[in-house]
Amino acid sequence: MKKVLLLLALLTGGCASALRGTGDLGVVIERADGRVQVVETTTRHILGEVAGLGDLSHASVVFSRDERFAFIFGRDGGLSRVDLLTRQVDKRIVQAGNSIGGAISQDGKLVAVGNYEPGGVRVFDAETLEMVADIPAIGADGKASKVVGIEDAPGQRFVFSLFEAGEIRIADMKDPRNPLITRFPNAGDRPYDALVTPDGRYYIAGLFGEDGMALLDLWHPEAGVKRILDHYGKGREPLPVYKMPHLEGWSVAGGRVFLPAIGGHELLVVDTASWKEVGRVAVAGQPVFAEARPDGRQIWVNFALPHNHLLQVIDTESLQVVKTLEPGKGVMHMEFTPRGEAVWVSVRDEDRVAVYRTDTLEPVDSLGMSKPSGLFFTPRAHRIGF
Repeated sequence: MKKVLLLLALLTGGCASALRGTGDLGVVIERADGRVQVVETTTRHILGEVAGLGDLSHASVVFSRDERFAFIFGRDGGLSRVDLLTRQVDKRIVQAGNSIGGAISQDGKLVAVGNYEPGGVRVFDAETLEMVADIPAIGADGKASKVVGIEDAPGQRFVFSLFEAGEIRIADMKDPRNPLITRFPNAGDRPYDALVTPDGRYYIAGLFGEDGMALLDLWHPEAGVKRILDHYGKGREPLPVYKMPHLEGWSVAGGRVFLPAIGGHELLVVDTASWKEVGRVAVAGQPVFAEARPDGRQIWVNFALPHNHLLQVIDTESLQVVKTLEPGKGVMHMEFTPRGEAVWVSVRDEDRVAVYRTDTLEPVDSLGMSKPSGLFFTPRAHRIGF
């Protein structure tokens, strides 16, 4: 009997050590090497690497709803499904010549990719990566357009913008092989990126060609696109844009959205009830990412050259910069742990990822990696617009 109990204990002990969850996992892009490091945020260590992912310039990632698989969108049109537990490439295709990002559907069964070349959106079965829909992006002038700002939205929809055509479109994917497309022409001059609010109601596209942003109410798309923040740069001398700001990822906190002013050294603060500007926050340079801590109390901002060695932390009540940090050269991206007690920061030119506590704003760890850029943690699987 003792031998049986011992065997059972060994078996159960062995199984327990072999099993683990995925809610504290994530990937860090090492774009120069075409690979990712799989990391674990509870004890802050690297589990292993996955290579062979192609050109990861401007790579982005979404996660399966069980948080086991990462779908990695490469700049070379590659779409890779990576198993975080086995740390292997489960499936990989090259679906276009040049792509800019993607999204996963509300039910987790479809993955959509926005393409520069040949343009349009291609939609794939999330299990097999079989293509189920090829949605062209032809503008009113009959020319193909780059697709930017692709986001998931409730109702099994993808929303995206056409850069040259100045359009926003909704693809209703309830029938995946026969998507229903709704077009919104004249949305604005050259939309360059977009975000969806945390409740999935509003789609906001930044406009490269004009002072203003385009807003679409996804509860009432029949109302059309509304222009917000018209002429927000009025009276300001235009500055060269060193790096386009990124809007994807929530910067919504306390009923206000914090938006990088393109070409300016400030964040625009907009009330989400009226969609009127209610303030501005002067920052150290041209903001690239402005990301809200999960509880909405802080906004963390990084910058384009020549200020890309800095991070600034903004208190969302006082709208004051409460601290300027200098993690090192080439701060590329930030990602909060699931409940926001820490933030991971990629410091590309120093080949490391720094980890800061968000209460003391002090560094607590540093992990060596090769030219890290994007950081993506698995809780994104359950957030709209991630």
